[in-house]
Amino acid sequence: MKVSQRRAADIYPFLEAYIARKEQQIAEIEQVVERYERKRLMEERAYQSMSPLRRMFSGKKPDHHLAVEYIHYVKKPMDQIRQLRIELENARAILNQTNPSDLVNVPEDMENELI
Repeated sequence: MKVSQRRAADIYPFLEAYIARKEQQIAEIEQVVERYERKRLMEERAYQSMSPLRRMFSGKKPDHHLAVEYIHYVKKPMDQIRQLRIELENARAILNQTNPSDLVNVPEDMENELI
């Protein structure tokens, strides 16, 4: 991973915007996961409230379909959130632990967004 050095004072405004943008992305992903979980819960409740005869004719999604949906709508987004939080921690560490005159190592992914 390529790392470049810049003065801390030069990247403070960028870091504040970067942190806000990442927090917004995390909030959006969490909302998507919550919507999916609510939808699944409602579907399960509706299925359980059906009469046995109606359940027999309506059918239920196979368990392996539910597992694939879970991976797609919950597991992968949560991994993405975990990665975003690591990036946030790194940005906050730079912001909080440096003086404006210090030289700071800026990771490549942050450098790309800085340009």
